[in-house]
This record gives sequence, C-alpha cells and structure tokens, in this order.
Amino acid sequence: MRQIVLDTETTGLNARSGDRIIEIGCVEMINRQLTGNNFHHYINPERDSEEGALAVHGLTTEFLSDKPKFAEIVDEFRDYIAGAEIIIHNAPFDIGFLDAELERLNMPAFKEHVGEVVDTLVQAKEMHPGKRNSLDSLCDRYGISNAHRTLHGALLDAELLAEVYLAMTRGQNTFSMDLGSHDDGDDASAEVVEIAEVIVLAANEQELADHEALLDSLDKQTKGATVWRATPVAEVPAN
Repeated sequence: MRQIVLDTETTGLNARSGDRIIEIGCVEMINRQLTGNNFHHYINPERDSEEGALAVHGLTTEFLSDKPKFAEIVDEFRDYIAGAEIIIHNAPFDIGFLDAELERLNMPAFKEHVGEVVDTLVQAKEMHPGKRNSLDSLCDRYGISNAHRTLHGALLDAELLAEVYLAMTRGQNTFSMDLGSHDDGDDASAEVVEIAEVIVLAANEQELADHEALLDSLDKQTKGATVWRATPVAEVPAN
C-alpha cells in the first residue's frame, strides 16, 4: 500500500477569497514504512500572507518571491500523488486550497488524482471524543517529540503526522487506560502496574470452630441446613 502524508501552508485561511498555497510537504509510506521519498516545494503565491498566517509559518513574501509558482510544480506534484492513499489532518482545509489551485489551471479536482483520502482529525475525534486533537496535542498524547517545531512547516508537519498516524493505527500495545485530565482537557495515561502475588491466608482451628458455631445458629433459626453446608466448599491448603 502506498500512502502519502500531506500538509500545506497558505497565505491565509480562505481559499475562496484568494488565499494561496505557499508550501507543500509530502511524506511517502509503503506498507506503513517511511521510504524517504518525500515531496517538498515552497511556492510563490503572487500575493502577501495575512499577518496571522505569517506569524504561524514565518514564510515572508521576500523569501517566496523567487520560488516556483504552483503551475510550475503541478505536474511533478500530480505524478507524485497519483493513485496513492492520502493522509491529511483536517483534510477539507488542504483539499480546498489544492482544488482552488488546480481549478485556476483548468485541471481536475484533487480527489480525481488520488485514491482514498484519510482525515486524521476525524479519526482522532472518534478515538478521543471531547479532547484536544490538534497535531501538537496528538504528538503529546502519543509521545512524539515536536520540540523542534517552533513554526509550522508543511514538510515538518507531514513528518510529525506520519508518526502520529502510525501510532494511532498500530493497535493497543498495553492495557493502560487513556484518562482525561480534569484540569485542562489534556490526556494522561494510567501507569501499567504489575499485579502483586495473591497471598491466601487459611482459617485457623479457632476460626473454623467459630464458623461452625455460626452455621449451627443459622440452622436453628431457619429450621434447616444453611446453603453453605448444602454446597460443600473445597478446602484451601494451609501455607
């Protein structure tokens, strides 16, 4: 199975209002193994980034000015993703921008070029309802280091998402329980503690005599044998 983990960075949040893609990062997996055959391009969007977006990705207009336009890398991109299963976190966002870029070039929509699209945000919400499911939160939850992620970057985020996806889909490895924090909604996992050896203490002679006396008293009160005497219990050997 060939899977591509994909992420984009953009000039803003709304493709319909003219925001553009400025970076595409893709990581290839075959049979759930990272191959190192990645796809990465910075793209000249021919417009400035919005202030909020610039604070997230840090890719300035000056830096992007000499980068190729989307039309110049689209054939390479389509060849790379052709027929693959695509894994995206919050897929409608990235696909909306990719569709807008392809439409400008009179090309078919993104899903026409690929196989199935897997949205890890949808998966995470199903697996961890009511909890934070951003990429950073998932990295924390699955013990994936993202300390080197000071700004968003398409290739870096795709690499992190690949690790998150593999962790999310490899199945249960321990019997630990996933517990929600009562403070801020972050997750904590219960420690897996070994069960101590069970020690059985047998009754001594005095305790057995007291038990028989109690059963005699119950027999007298109920005018019949008690259920404990009707159902013999196997003796437990003394330690």
